[in-house]
Amino acid sequence: MVICGVTMKGSPQDWQVTVLEDATMSAASPNAWAKAAIAAMDRHGADRLVAEVNQGGEMVETILRQESSLVSFRAVNAIKGKVLRAELISSLYEQGRVKHLRGLSSSEDRMCQMTICGYEGRGSPDRVDALVWAIHDLMIEPAKHWRNPRMRHL
Repeated sequence: MVICGVTMKGSPQDWQVTVLEDATMSAASPNAWAKAAIAAMDRHGADRLVAEVNQGGEMVETILRQESSLVSFRAVNAIKGKVLRAELISSLYEQGRVKHLRGLSSSEDRMCQMTICGYEGRGSPDRVDALVWAIHDLMIEPAKHWRNPRMRHL
């Protein structure tokens, strides 16, 4: 089992994001990846942990809550394929709105193997998918609420 974690900071107001770390773990027990994910949140002062739950369902949140009952958690379900999910995020990269700190070459190598036809590398594009979900939660999801501003009357 491969567990991915990408921590970033930024805001949808400035449409800039910096990827700080890839906390990927291979062959980790559920308790080990939960501890590592919460440690990454603490290390970077993250507000929320986002995880795709298509394969693990409620187990993901249950394991996290066993490690920290107060962790802010958002479960996401993949409906679209990885390529479609990554398309919007790739446009943010093209515009120079996403930056990476040094030391993320392994993740970047996998990103380069993601094409319009799918992932052309060996194994899984897990790191790329984790990055896409993180940027989506940080920038795209909040921006949806700004599309139709409402006028309040006093």
